[in-house]
Amino acid sequence: MPSYLDFAATTKVDSRVADIVLHYMCDEFGNSGSRTHIFGINARNAVERSRQQVADVVRCEATDVVFTSGATEANNLAILGLRQFGESQGKRHIITTGLEHKAVLEPIEHLEKHGFSVTVVSPQPDGSISPTDVSNALTSGTLMVSVMHVNNETGVIQPLAKIAEAMEGHPAFLHVDAAQGFGKELELLTNPRIDLISISGHKIYAPKGVGALITKRRPKGDRPPLSPLIYGGGQERGLRPGTLPVALIAGLGEAARLALAENGDRLAQARIMERSILDFIKRSNGVVNGARESAIPHIVNASFKGLDSEAFIVATKDLVAVSNGAACSSHSYELSHVLTSMRLEEWRLRSAIRFSFSHQSEPLDSASLALAVERVRL
Repeated sequence: MPSYLDFAATTKVDSRVADIVLHYMCDEFGNSGSRTHIFGINARNAVERSRQQVADVVRCEATDVVFTSGATEANNLAILGLRQFGESQGKRHIITTGLEHKAVLEPIEHLEKHGFSVTVVSPQPDGSISPTDVSNALTSGTLMVSVMHVNNETGVIQPLAKIAEAMEGHPAFLHVDAAQGFGKELELLTNPRIDLISISGHKIYAPKGVGALITKRRPKGDRPPLSPLIYGGGQERGLRPGTLPVALIAGLGEAARLALAENGDRLAQARIMERSILDFIKRSNGVVNGARESAIPHIVNASFKGLDSEAFIVATKDLVAVSNGAACSSHSYELSHVLTSMRLEEWRLRSAIRFSFSHQSEPLDSASLALAVERVRL
């Protein structure tokens, strides 16, 4: 089998997480909403334990955590959930960036079709957003700013602390899509100015189908005034009704606990793999896209002149499993909107490859991979 280097698309479930998921599927299988017997009580305890484990990663209150089906739903709830409040207050302006995942851009486009105005801040060529550009885009009618934590294609960490500082004193809500960075880069998400954080389980070795929206209180005690997108049952403070998937939530909690406990060791292992990838890129005369000095080690994006991305993938399919963009859009063969927004040369857009890996990845045979690439060039 080829070496799996597409961890930004999804991760393998950690065996310790899988054990907990199976336990709550087959042994303690109660409904957390059942309050009249021990099965329901145990299920509810599992959910609340997981809520605390997720909260611990960003140092918020357990009650701030609302479980969802993943980061896409969390993003939709954060963005579309503010629509009613924005309309009632006459605040119909949203700021976002050209780097965002479709799960952020498309809900915002939906609001734009319904009377909201949108400012899309372009990134610098190094893949980062300028806090000054965000600050300059703020108006008295700005409802929210949505900026991702870690870019899913380049791995570049966005300057959230400086963006939060630039927004100080402005009432706009700050939403962060942290699908790629949650549990990897820890400090930025603890910033008290961030109001809403979206996370995904299957990016941190938990199952697919579970995530959360973190809805933090402001100093006066108010949470973001979200309205639900679906109705029926009242679960999760009424924001996300429906029977809770206890097993998946328990798995997310354990994955969050492990990500926090093992963060240092995982980063060290990822950096070993990063060096191996960068060695291969150098051997193959590739060019890295995005500033490595401000990126997590888990994602490296590079372009190879004279070799389009599809040819690269075919030539190396027996050695590595990689992608040429986000999993949600790579099937469309369109040029990456992320790299396009960074204003890179067209050959870099057409030849870009994303390598994404984890602490579980084995060091790469960079010499063999470079040879495979060179054969195709010839």
